[in-house]
Amino acid sequence: MDSILPNYTKAQLALRNGQDRPEIWVAYQGKIYDMSHSRLWKNGKHYEHWAGQDLSDELKDAPHTAQVFEKYQAIGILI
Repeated sequence: MDSILPNYTKAQLALRNGQDRPEIWVAYQGKIYDMSHSRLWKNGKHYEHWAGQDLSDELKDAPHTAQVFEKYQAIGILI
């Protein structure tokens, strides 16, 4: 299934930060998720985290598990 998802670079992901463009994307474990409709990601910020980044290394400090990403659709692969 992942093979049908488009590939995006870190530079392309960085533009989807809720500031430069309206999209709010984050990456986790190689997949990119669209958080644009999440009330928890208003203006591209979620507590001390910013959209447009790979959050894989930051999850260990979060009060939730990786299961939170199951609520969102993966829209791309981070290359």
